[in-house]
Amino acid sequence: MHCSVFLGASLDGFIARKDGSLDWLKPFDNSGEDYGFNEFFASIDTVLLGRKTYDVVLGFDRWFYAGKRCMVVTHRPAKSVHGEEFMSGTPSELLKRLEADGSKRIYVDGGALVSQFLGAGLVDSLTISVAPILLGEGVPVSPNLGKDVTLKLTEHRAFPSGMMQLKYSTK
Repeated sequence: MHCSVFLGASLDGFIARKDGSLDWLKPFDNSGEDYGFNEFFASIDTVLLGRKTYDVVLGFDRWFYAGKRCMVVTHRPAKSVHGEEFMSGTPSELLKRLEADGSKRIYVDGGALVSQFLGAGLVDSLTISVAPILLGEGVPVSPNLGKDVTLKLTEHRAFPSGMMQLKYSTK
């Protein structure tokens, strides 16, 4: 099983505004570049996302996770809108259940969930697209990580929009 993270961050390390808004990414979305997301998305079979991220993406014009098994990690009751399923547990427990159900390549999405998986040593690869913007405050890339996680740079790429993409391995 392989767990990957693919996210956008401001230059000062935030993945969203305090209210969860991603409006600051719109100028970069309009560049016509997908920053490798489509290739990445084609490589995974399961999306595992945190509840706050799920609540934010439900408000988008389209469902970004179409065609993939989508599991939302939450303790709060929820109703499926796009066929997503809901589960709770520790990162290790979640992965054991997903593996038993046949998942092989998992995309972990959402600040708190990503941080939990990084802290548990369960993320294999991390792709961060750094936007040339300073937000000053917001949701950090790895809130409450609680320990050092050493990363190995495996690839880097600059885009005409000013976005810089960094790909890391944790192994």
